[in-house]
Amino acid sequence: MPVRVLKPTTYMNASGAALASLRADPAFDPVQDLLILVDEFRIPTGTFRLRTEGSAGGHNGLKSIETALQSQLYPRLRIGVGPLPEGVSDWSDYVLAPFTLEQHEQVEAIMPQLVDAVTKWVKEGTS
Repeated sequence: MPVRVLKPTTYMNASGAALASLRADPAFDPVQDLLILVDEFRIPTGTFRLRTEGSAGGHNGLKSIETALQSQLYPRLRIGVGPLPEGVSDWSDYVLAPFTLEQHEQVEAIMPQLVDAVTKWVKEGTS
């Protein structure tokens, strides 16, 4: 099965623009043909969550994608980078900052499970 990987060249808040080429294809079905990977500060670092649909949950990149698709029916893999450290009120500065050594190690530790989740999705879908 052929797989395309799209990396937006826009700011995260305009991620939906990267889907223009896919949406132009009449055979494109976001439920079956799309898996969005995003960072999520509301999920602990070292964990992830794969869902077939749902709200943006305040994530601006997902809001942009939902606007572009005019739907919340698409799979998404949220990769934890949280929680926000105590005293940090600007989440955008936090998610744009480089990982600490501990965060890097936590994400590195779940990489095999992330690869397995994406591989399973490519082969079997999310159903």
